[in-house]
Amino acid sequence: MPGILADLTPFVLLCAVGIAALSGVIKGLVGFAMPMVLVSGLGSLIAPELALAGLILPTLVSNGVQALAQGPQAAMQSVRRFRLFLGVAFVMLLLSAQMVAIVPTQVLLLMIGGPITFFALLQLAGWQPRVTEGGHRGLEIGIGAFAGFIGGFSGVWGPPTVAYLTALGTEKREQMRVQGVIYGLGAVALTLAHIGSGVLNAKTVWLSVMLLPPALLGMWIGRQAQDRIDQKAFRRATLVVLLVAGLNLVRRALL
Repeated sequence: MPGILADLTPFVLLCAVGIAALSGVIKGLVGFAMPMVLVSGLGSLIAPELALAGLILPTLVSNGVQALAQGPQAAMQSVRRFRLFLGVAFVMLLLSAQMVAIVPTQVLLLMIGGPITFFALLQLAGWQPRVTEGGHRGLEIGIGAFAGFIGGFSGVWGPPTVAYLTALGTEKREQMRVQGVIYGLGAVALTLAHIGSGVLNAKTVWLSVMLLPPALLGMWIGRQAQDRIDQKAFRRATLVVLLVAGLNLVRRALL
């Protein structure tokens, strides 16, 4: 097997494929959580930096599919609407990505698991603040900076982004598209940043390539099921799963 795949056991590879498929199903249903599920699940099997390399291509391609679901014109409208958030997050992502190789494993696990746990708890507790778009530029900059900062470390920038879109009261269909645009552009930045940091290289890229087909298949299944289930109930179940995953990463960081 090519690259890093030759160093992993068949059991680990099979589990990684299953985790990728599950992340795709959740992504197809609720529009986010693929990198969180991947980094949490893979991080329990392999080193955090290898898990980060593995999620890059599935995240990049799946968000491109989601962003363009209503066509390029609708995607560009979303880019213009959230250009400040995107710009700030992009800069912070590029800066923080360069620190992955020098940050201790326990610190990296805590920086990934902490935000996941925090935002999952807030959402499960019913915290849904309402803000007026255009009236809170400081908040948009702050959330964009935080999302980009933790995204560069972990590939996970969904929780603060979802919280911000929810606070704006974004319509469901648009929120799905906007998430795809924001995460997609972030995924491009993440890919470039981690080519530069060395996390994604000629050896580790093969894990990311292997995880792409099951992730896309899972996403297709999730999109097919989206109209047939109670979206609110499933989103709550997803947050419970993410909370457990986040707590597991925090546990690993502290032990």
